[in-house]
Amino acid sequence: MSRNIIALYLVKLSKWFSLVMPIIVLFYEEHGLGLHDVFVLKSVYSITAVALEIPSGYLADVWGRKRCLLLGCLLVFGGCVCYACTATFYAFLCAELLLGIGQTLVNGADSALLYDTLLHHKREDRYFRYEGRMTMVGNFAEATAGIFGGLLAVYSLRYPFYGQVAVSFMGIPAALSLREYARKGNVQNPLKEMVRIVRYSLFTNRELCSNIMYSGIIGAATLTMAWFVQPVLIHLDTPTKWFGVIWTVLNLTVGIAALGSDRVERKLGMNRMNAFILVMIIGGYVALAYNLTWAGLAVLFLFYIFRGLATPILKGYINQLTFSEMRATVLSIRNFVIRLMFAGVAPFVGWLNDMYSLQTALLASAALFFLPGLFFLLWGYRK
Repeated sequence: MSRNIIALYLVKLSKWFSLVMPIIVLFYEEHGLGLHDVFVLKSVYSITAVALEIPSGYLADVWGRKRCLLLGCLLVFGGCVCYACTATFYAFLCAELLLGIGQTLVNGADSALLYDTLLHHKREDRYFRYEGRMTMVGNFAEATAGIFGGLLAVYSLRYPFYGQVAVSFMGIPAALSLREYARKGNVQNPLKEMVRIVRYSLFTNRELCSNIMYSGIIGAATLTMAWFVQPVLIHLDTPTKWFGVIWTVLNLTVGIAALGSDRVERKLGMNRMNAFILVMIIGGYVALAYNLTWAGLAVLFLFYIFRGLATPILKGYINQLTFSEMRATVLSIRNFVIRLMFAGVAPFVGWLNDMYSLQTALLASAALFFLPGLFFLLWGYRK
């Protein structure tokens, strides 16, 4: 059991230890790309991820979690090599396609294999603890990588990409060392089977549906807030040198909170935990909207604590209601809901921010996430 868990931590580390994130725009500018080109590249990544989210989860169920994780790590490694060795827009476009496909193959398959591993050893009651640790590893890696990436970029904007190649390679031997526990499917009509699982998850099993939709709404709310952090700091006239520090501390906050998620869940239970998460996430938007001062940073840190608690707990509830042979597909449906809702909400609240004010955008976000969140929370109570 410990071998699988350590290997999954390493896969998570290779995925989240992003040395290039703090300097990626500078790297693009150095190679003659404008902001429009940057948005095109990121749009290609997002479209790829959304299009393949559910099929990649289904592939993990029928082909195997280990194979999917290995293929995903290989493609991510290829994307990093492409970035490190090229200097043109179309080469970067190819890299984004590889990264989008690779990251999507890892999503869902890692959590599904973790739960299957614990289930095989009759330790599934510890899932919250281990998923919380995986979340912590990811956020600690993201926070630490930002510091190292910035230091490497002082010497050359290429150096963070060379380092990223080494980091992404680490996931390949880790994926190879994994042991598969779930029974792989043998399906004659994959498209029909995917439709069956989606129908079962979102229509037939209403308790599972309410958990997937609620988790997706909360996930989209926390992701949207992450994109509000920099506008808030700009609004406060924060010195540029402090952006990286605050970003790092926020990610460390998520990781520390995720580490204790299992203890909090045991004390509150499912119903109270779900209600508490909704109140604090939506309350965080409202409190920040009316505290766009330095005191608002305290609200942000509190919000990020609940972001760290929510992710492993809500994934755990979904896993408890899911069969092993469809686990990765169901988790991918959750990720799909997050991406789809974010894609719908983000442009609108961004427009509100540009046309009216940051406060208006935050309050609108609170309303847009609260209403469907409350609906699926109450529906879940009924089921």
